[in-house]
Amino acid sequence: MSDVTQDPYEMQKNLPTSPDQLLARLRELGIESHTIDHAPVFTVEESKELRGQLPGGHVKNLFLRNRREEMWLVTVEESKRVDLKALCEKLTGATGGAAKLSFGSADRLMQYLGVIPGAVTPFAVINDKGKAVRMVLDQDLLRHDVVHAHPLVNFKATALAPKDLLRFLEAEGHVPAVIQIPVTASPQG
Repeated sequence: MSDVTQDPYEMQKNLPTSPDQLLARLRELGIESHTIDHAPVFTVEESKELRGQLPGGHVKNLFLRNRREEMWLVTVEESKRVDLKALCEKLTGATGGAAKLSFGSADRLMQYLGVIPGAVTPFAVINDKGKAVRMVLDQDLLRHDVVHAHPLVNFKATALAPKDLLRFLEAEGHVPAVIQIPVTASPQG
């Protein structure tokens, strides 16, 4: 399903929750948001081409799992180079091999969060009715006036205040762990 040669609109046609249903849920919660359409994007690099149109914070999302079938959705500022080893130790409380996490497969992503690779978003917790995925939010996202995330598809972007993103996550039963995300040192030039 992660074959990007497929039509991205077709791939995202029959999701468990549509963008319109998500936006209706935000309105139901009294959350103000603004959504725009754009060309499908599958990577942070592709989405950076939209920045002129979308001022504010932008997210990237890591869908992680361990051998014990525990899962995390980690939402960070898109520019961060996440130190995965340190993050895994922080999330699991274990060190070394016991802390090892891997990225969840496309099938697992659809099963638990109802989105395809390239459309991963904190809004996807709306589909995790069994509360199997733990939500982790980068504390640096909270300093922005507005943050942008996909509304369950990778050809739209939704902007809202960070406090409203928190309110949405809490309303969906996914109170996030708000943490300082460990980053790798920038390569010296």
